Amino acid sequence: MQNSSSRRDFLKSAIAAPAVATVFSRFITSASAKGIQFDNGSELIPIQDQTTGLPLLRLREGFQYQSFGWVGDEMSDGVITPEGHDGMGVISQKGDILTLCRNHEIYGSKSFGPEALTYDPKAGGGCANLQFDLKAGKWLKSWTSLAGTVQNCAGGPTPWGSWLSCEETVLGPKGSFRGVQYQHEKHHGWVFEVPSEGKASLEPLVALGRFVHEALAVDPHDGIIYETEDRDTAGFYRFLPNEREVLSKGGNLQMLKVKGKDDLRTGAKRGVRYEAEWVDIEDPLRRDTPGKEDGLGVYSQGKEKGGTTFGRLEGCWFGDGVVYFNCTNGGEAGLGQVWSFSPRDQTLQLVFQSTSHDILDSPDNLTVSPRGGLILCEDADLKPLRLHALSRKGILKTVAINNIQLKKGQHNQLEGDFTGGEWAGACFSPDGKWLFVNIHKPGITFAITGPWDELGV
Repeated sequence: MQNSSSRRDFLKSAIAAPAVATVFSRFITSASAKGIQFDNGSELIPIQDQTTGLPLLRLREGFQYQSFGWVGDEMSDGVITPEGHDGMGVISQKGDILTLCRNHEIYGSKSFGPEALTYDPKAGGGCANLQFDLKAGKWLKSWTSLAGTVQNCAGGPTPWGSWLSCEETVLGPKGSFRGVQYQHEKHHGWVFEVPSEGKASLEPLVALGRFVHEALAVDPHDGIIYETEDRDTAGFYRFLPNEREVLSKGGNLQMLKVKGKDDLRTGAKRGVRYEAEWVDIEDPLRRDTPGKEDGLGVYSQGKEKGGTTFGRLEGCWFGDGVVYFNCTNGGEAGLGQVWSFSPRDQTLQLVFQSTSHDILDSPDNLTVSPRGGLILCEDADLKPLRLHALSRKGILKTVAINNIQLKKGQHNQLEGDFTGGEWAGACFSPDGKWLFVNIHKPGITFAITGPWDELGV
């Protein structure tokens, strides 16, 4: 890991994006006063992939893309690219060369990577690093960066040049849990730190808690980490490190408590500023509620102290001076909410809430554009699945549609209709020209470029 001032400056600027007053207030004002305007992307057309020539995505005119890192492709270290492409972020820039880290959400029974990068030899998940040349507009290479973990769903980039990869599970050593049989050698449910270069530490950051992790976001101003939990009854957490940038030295885990609101899965109103405070989690390593096998050991501790319940918290990203996060099945329709938390004044606001499958169904990962506005990845039981942009003015537009339908022999013997594969791992290059994003199944990474300004992101 490199901690040069230039590296930190790059990452801080990439994470911070526009000032809080620019985007945060505009989202809230426009959404509450006028309601969300919606463009379903009816004019999106199949566009050929510049790598394979296949029409894998439907996009607006003026956009183009390149696929890379398909499941089954050989990486530069000789390891075969595993499946389950999920969370992803840019963690380094050297000149025109960007390094990204990509999660692989796999249970598995065997590590896909070398022993030196393997935490648990009987676990199938992990991470791969990828490089992209901004000047040439081309993918360069990829390699294994962490292996032997379980169901690495999302995570988030740090301001000091690394990726924090989250396990979306609380499975322990071999046995069964809630009907799931497994043969692991170690406990799981942790966060791991993966550098842009060099060897990842195989020691989990246990102080960040053992729960069904989804994503996290780091405030570059004070190093506080915000974490989401992907359960139907979930908490929103923050981690106060004992030493900034050295997470192995521990810290204090807390759960959000909204004054007067113990449950925000329904009944939330746009334009309302909910006052927030935090309650301590005394035992962040506790897997279960005492006397139960439920994986809610951390959540139940916070709930006992008045912590607020959300429904399936997923994507989480710092930008515009606030932390944005998705609640996948929140809201009266159960179709998803987008929230923002302001560390500056300790308030929570509802940015958006879906009322129809046609508008937005189950937002998962999200990212903040360097220009302002959000990209929302859709994960629902629908075909085809869509990628959306929510602009500063509260306009929701469909920006891409999964069009992956493969015949045997077109690539790596993959065959079938994959248009129901979820979008994941969206993140922009620091200059805002390229959007990097994954399709979880079959497992493909894309670099998309075009007139983003026209979409308001």
